[in-house]
Amino acid sequence: MDYLASFDSPVGPLTVASDGDALVGLWLDGQKYFEATLGETEERPDLPVLQEARAWLDRYFEGADPGPIPPVRPRGTAFRQRVWTMLAEIPYGQLTTYGELARRIEEETGVRTSARAVGGAVGHNPISIILPCHRVVGSTRSLTGYAGGLQKKIALLKLEGVDVDALKVPTRGTAL
Repeated sequence: MDYLASFDSPVGPLTVASDGDALVGLWLDGQKYFEATLGETEERPDLPVLQEARAWLDRYFEGADPGPIPPVRPRGTAFRQRVWTMLAEIPYGQLTTYGELARRIEEETGVRTSARAVGGAVGHNPISIILPCHRVVGSTRSLTGYAGGLQKKIALLKLEGVDVDALKVPTRGTAL
């Protein structure tokens, strides 16, 4: 059983999901792959982990580094798990590239990894904002797509103090 809570935010309504102990999902309403990793669900906004997530999100949307993330347990392949763990390590207000994440995986595992494969894992991140996939940009500092919509990615980066004017708006064929 998965448990849900809904929250309003400056970027629109959010749905947060938990397995009872850790977060398994956080989606902007209408986001690509919305609730794709959930089983049977029940509304339970009173669960401690969902209340912890709400407190973290409140601090985040106040424009401050919200500190350590609540417990997370995203569901996906081992490769996606590795990428999502790396997302959690990107500091507040900082950016990295898909290529840099691919290089780190290759350094850690010795397995050649493409930026495109990393991009696929980032795009399927089931715990948006808390696992900050919005902090990943293309190799040319391009604002590549965001499952919640490019305008929401820009809003999140601005909230964190990132100079989005220094980033490029994506065009077809933008390199990861």
